[in-house]
Amino acid sequence: MDNIVILDGYTINPGDLSWSGLDAFGKVQIYDYTAPEQVDERISDAQIILSSKVVFDEARFERHPQIRYIGALATGYNVIDVESARLHGVTVTNIPEYATMATAQMTIALLLELSNHVGHHNRLVHEGRWSQTEHFCFWDKPLSELSGKTIGLFGFGRIARQTARVCLALGMRVIAHSRRAIIDLPDDLKLVESVSFEDLLKISDFLSFHCPLTDETRGIVNAESISMMKDGIYLINTSRGPILNEAAVYDALCSGKIAGVAVDVLSTEPPPENHILYNAPNCIITPHIAWAPMETRRRLIDTAIDNLAAYLSGNPVHVVS
Repeated sequence: MDNIVILDGYTINPGDLSWSGLDAFGKVQIYDYTAPEQVDERISDAQIILSSKVVFDEARFERHPQIRYIGALATGYNVIDVESARLHGVTVTNIPEYATMATAQMTIALLLELSNHVGHHNRLVHEGRWSQTEHFCFWDKPLSELSGKTIGLFGFGRIARQTARVCLALGMRVIAHSRRAIIDLPDDLKLVESVSFEDLLKISDFLSFHCPLTDETRGIVNAESISMMKDGIYLINTSRGPILNEAAVYDALCSGKIAGVAVDVLSTEPPPENHILYNAPNCIITPHIAWAPMETRRRLIDTAIDNLAAYLSGNPVHVVS
């Protein structure tokens, strides 16, 4: 039987789910986390590897010719050199679509936090602020009604489309920009307007990012693009951290050009203790949890097992190599 190694299983399954479905396919070794210097030793006898963030480059494939299959435990697989994998006869699969609903839900949660400041006011109540006022209510941040506001979506894949459905239900105008033509929309998305990138920047009251990290999207939010945005815009990022030039975002938050930012991702994860956005005004940061509801992680594990079963049966699916 094959030796199967999971290199970084803790974030996907910290103990509330099960990997037992893999047992039918070989001897399974699970590591919660694997440091870069530990990878070669841990995969030395493995034919099948499941991993989320561990780097597999040409040199690693050269050192380990026994590897036959790598299952990326994520939709993204940029840490795997798929061209080198192909040349070495290694099949690489990913897990598409598993977090569509959860990530759209997180986008809306961040949108609502920017407009209603629920967490902020909850903290103030527990600190005694409500008890100290003579009025029946209070607020110390502007509250915004979303109906009638314009949200721009950069990218218009499955997550953005689900986000658009909720925003339309809230009475928002939804505009979108995508590298692919936005055509033949279903009836419930007919009101979404396709616009240029420049108009997306100029028109949006809220701007949410739903795109992969590529050479073209890296740092696309920078001093130049921010200068084209409407004064007082709000930014939301649940895609990839490096899409934002964080220094430029910090400057725009401090100047008031950007009224608020809510991100679930940062350019370095985990971030350094002195990350520049920690001290930025009106900046909400969550620790890359959009994908992490139990139901979503269960779907990820089930798909990873199904991917491996399909590969071993000779009919691989979700192949990216």
